[in-house]
Amino acid sequence: MKCIDAFTLVAVLLGSLSTIHAAESSSPITNPDRMPSFSWDRVPLYVHIRKDTAFSDEEIRYLATFPLITFEKATGHSDSGSVEAGTLKAARAVKAINPATKILYYRNVIVHYGGYAANRSLENIPKAFLVGRDGNDKLIRNRIQAYDLTNEAVRDWWIDAAKEVCSDPSLDGIFLDGVVKVLEPIFLKDVITPEKKAAELAGYVTMMKDTRKMLGPQKLMLANVLRARFPDSGLSYMNALDGSYIEGFEGAVGMSKKDYVAKGMEAFQKAAQQGAMIAFTCGLGSNQQDADETPRSAARISNSEKRAADVNSRFNYQLAMFLICAEEHSYFDLKDSYDAKTSKTWMTHPPEYDRPLGAPKGPAVRQGYTYTREFAHASVRLDIENETGEVVWQDTVAE
Repeated sequence: MKCIDAFTLVAVLLGSLSTIHAAESSSPITNPDRMPSFSWDRVPLYVHIRKDTAFSDEEIRYLATFPLITFEKATGHSDSGSVEAGTLKAARAVKAINPATKILYYRNVIVHYGGYAANRSLENIPKAFLVGRDGNDKLIRNRIQAYDLTNEAVRDWWIDAAKEVCSDPSLDGIFLDGVVKVLEPIFLKDVITPEKKAAELAGYVTMMKDTRKMLGPQKLMLANVLRARFPDSGLSYMNALDGSYIEGFEGAVGMSKKDYVAKGMEAFQKAAQQGAMIAFTCGLGSNQQDADETPRSAARISNSEKRAADVNSRFNYQLAMFLICAEEHSYFDLKDSYDAKTSKTWMTHPPEYDRPLGAPKGPAVRQGYTYTREFAHASVRLDIENETGEVVWQDTVAE
């Protein structure tokens, strides 16, 4: 029998599961009745945010203007005693102003974050966490535990904990993070066995099927799943979902940055054209996280002017990228931080968001690494090789 190394074995096992998983459904399971409201009138927006204390009345009113919200981990836990209670408090406040806003509850499928009331009951489940070959169970960044999804009791605990919160009428579904860690063959490959890694993925697939059943026909499932790093960009893992959140869009793995972005855009377009909801989240600044972390330049302009120019350029590039790919139920969120207390973009509203957009006249046209697309009230041009984007608005004043 031919010997293969651990990495090859786990890749083969993961690939086989992906093929089986994809065969069950060729497109996302979407129910129009549970989707967020959508309009091409203006740039369709999304917000993904956390705040460990309660949101102010002004912040709640701002949140209520969005059709789709995810309350990130840690929301409200300092004031309310748990993430569950803090999330529900924020969601109920938003719904009191705008019942149509769709609100998602954050849960990580593998990383065991603190602050959740449900964590107490997990202490009664033996072998709840993955353990490395050296006996270490802090496998996430060497300080956080990871769920052992091969353990049925853990999966049941996870689903029951999600059900308890998502059954509240103020919440419209769940946001699933950490999926890339489960799908990525390299992740933990030197820490646990290839067989255990493949079994972890199988446990995740089962948990997602059971989560979809638990949520019922009216609740949303959005996951952080589409990444160009995967052979099919993660499209085969979309079937139980209503759509995908997108981050890390430019973190090239195994290819040039321009090719990585092009592949990611293709996956975005394909999923969106099949009816999937897409929450496209990008960061500002040279590190795509902090608007103030801009490259140093010898240009003879002030630091403040340079910073403003860099941020504006980045904004135009990301907005153009989104508009090139967007379809119905695609939503845009550009930020510098997920934390409302540190973000410089939180509670801001660029004037571009108020300009008339109108429906696209057709799909984007690609020539090499340049894309163009026409909307009723705007023309979009994107160059991913030079990282430039332009949206030319036909109407200079919002209607």
